[in-house]
Amino acid sequence: MSRELSPIDKAKFVAARRAVDFVEDGMRVGLGTGSTAAFMVRCLGERVQQEGLRIRGVPTSSRTAALAREVGIDVVTLDEARWLDLTIDGADEFDGDLNLIKGGGGAHLQEKIVATASDQMIVITDAAKEVETLGAFPLPVEVIRFGWRATQALIGEVLVGMDVLGRDITLRMNGDAPYVTDEGNHILDLHLKRIGNPRQMAMVLNQVAGVVENGLFIDICDRVIVGHGDGRVETRDINEGTSEEVRLEFPEESNLFNDLTD
Repeated sequence: MSRELSPIDKAKFVAARRAVDFVEDGMRVGLGTGSTAAFMVRCLGERVQQEGLRIRGVPTSSRTAALAREVGIDVVTLDEARWLDLTIDGADEFDGDLNLIKGGGGAHLQEKIVATASDQMIVITDAAKEVETLGAFPLPVEVIRFGWRATQALIGEVLVGMDVLGRDITLRMNGDAPYVTDEGNHILDLHLKRIGNPRQMAMVLNQVAGVVENGLFIDICDRVIVGHGDGRVETRDINEGTSEEVRLEFPEESNLFNDLTD
């Protein structure tokens, strides 16, 4: 590989490398957002360039779209694709039922739309993202900018009756200004520490006026691929109830990784 990767980056890389094995010629593929998903996009780009793999990629953010085009993937919109065969994305947390928290990269709205418009969703991650109970990672909630303080107050009232350990809510910032999503919205991060009932939480939050979407992905993920720094990769299939482990080698050199900064 063109530069030495940290153990965590090696774990992300081998998970991404294993995931792209599930992509077949002619597929319409949802392309996730974030550091792990960036490895996946680059691995797909290698297959496109080296094997002539023909796919259409639907990116979940403007930065993923730019990277996909850079590595030679044919990029289309979800409206053009209409439905997807597979989505591959990362996660900030996942539990034993493959429920997820996503949105650390600020793209969970598009990510959820793309994932739910797919026959399958594969999550690629490292072992540190697995938790017994979701909630240690702040839960992102995308809200419209108009009246966001009122929306924040309403969410705070809702949290009083929920099974959580914390109720702090912060507006996500980008330097000195509020973070703005690709859709022009803000993100509120809910510091809950523990979410006792993720399904209930997801449903209740989306009933609050001003909330566009939350970062809980419930019953959406079909497989999780967990990478390790020594090259081991574990694939768990929630539908088949199976788990298998393989070991992958790290390539000594790859031009696609020369400028990797995610």
